[in-house]
Amino acid sequence: MEPLAGDDPRQVGTFRLHARLGAGGMGRVYLGYSPGGRAVAVKVVHPELASDPQFMARFQREAQAASAVSGAYTAPVVGAGPTDRPPWLATAYVAGPSLADFAARSGSLPDAAVWRLAGGLVEALQAIHAQGLVHRDLKPGNILLASDGPRVIDFGISRALMDSQMTAAKMTLGTPAFMSPEQVEGGDVGPPSDVFALGSVLAFAATGTAPFDGGASYSIIYRVVTAEPDLSQLTEGPFGPAGPGLRAVVTACLAKDPARRPTLAQLITAIATASNRPSCASFSPKVC
Repeated sequence: MEPLAGDDPRQVGTFRLHARLGAGGMGRVYLGYSPGGRAVAVKVVHPELASDPQFMARFQREAQAASAVSGAYTAPVVGAGPTDRPPWLATAYVAGPSLADFAARSGSLPDAAVWRLAGGLVEALQAIHAQGLVHRDLKPGNILLASDGPRVIDFGISRALMDSQMTAAKMTLGTPAFMSPEQVEGGDVGPPSDVFALGSVLAFAATGTAPFDGGASYSIIYRVVTAEPDLSQLTEGPFGPAGPGLRAVVTACLAKDPARRPTLAQLITAIATASNRPSCASFSPKVC
């Protein structure tokens, strides 16, 4: 958190802003409070994007769809001003580090905690996909670790960015190490693309490194499209009824062909079987 700067707004919609939480491709994020004292994260759109008609049309549609997502493991949208100047979107504030920050500070998660993370992320994706949305940017920085499980943020926003003229001209959408082959090649992106990203996220959570990461963006993209993932540090075990190993689940998610990736329903069954094994499921390695 940082104090508000001189050019930061103090009020957005009905929310009073108190601090700056960060910034991203779409805009700045602030900690705000509703009139009743509810903490929220308010994302205010960059002025350049707000002047892009393509972005604004898509942002209005995606904000409306995102408002209908109500999964237990998502940060729900609690307000939006898609026609305000500047436009904004507010979600429930989640008190917890991102998976990226946690890994940088504390390293990888124990296996049981990765299974718990996997279950929460699959449930979050089910809620997102049920509203006709595809996340398109599932990565450790968009996953917050709350005390009662993970929360997926920024769903529905990436498509608005992708369709904008500013993105096409100046920005690289997505994080190559967590993008699917069809996404980096500019093909059709559907729910299986999020499953591929999920596989990369789970490998990162378990090892501290994404399976295709390392080097310049173009080399990462080449490996995502053509190379096998490096999963040597993951536990073995078949993807079968007795309970899969983490490596088997991640391997299935990372199939190059979208049609060969497991569905979310198949994943939730496999994860439920695996996570029933008695073991520590804390996000903190020190507890295990």
